[in-house]
Amino acid sequence: MLWLKTLHLFFMIAWMAGIFYLPRLFVYHAESSNEAVRAQFCIMERRLWFFVTPFALLTLVFGLALIHSYGSAWLKASGWLHLKLLLVALLYVYHGYLYVLMKRFAAGTDRHSARFYRFLNESPVLLLLAIVYLAIVKPF
Repeated sequence: MLWLKTLHLFFMIAWMAGIFYLPRLFVYHAESSNEAVRAQFCIMERRLWFFVTPFALLTLVFGLALIHSYGSAWLKASGWLHLKLLLVALLYVYHGYLYVLMKRFAAGTDRHSARFYRFLNESPVLLLLAIVYLAIVKPF
């Protein structure tokens, strides 16, 4: 059980590192007017997204393994976990949206400002805070 928790937490931390850094690359990309630099950002963004996506999948795998090991009665009785899973699902949607934005940058069709990407960069912090709070405190 402790190995499942360790691996779940490890891959979540690795995933979040990428989730926090990719929109920061988008900020720099949106600010750049040099085509060679923009092309380099496209490469960096693509490599980072594909590097952290397996971490997202492994976070899910080990999280589901934890739920399975605790059993269905525990799952039904853990109201905090239901909310946590909803917030985690939002992180996966966010991850998918980053992919869409990355593809728009690569195609040259993105029109968002650097300010938009700064806000986008900060938004998962609040989700992560809520998820960690729910997992540690288990308020209900």
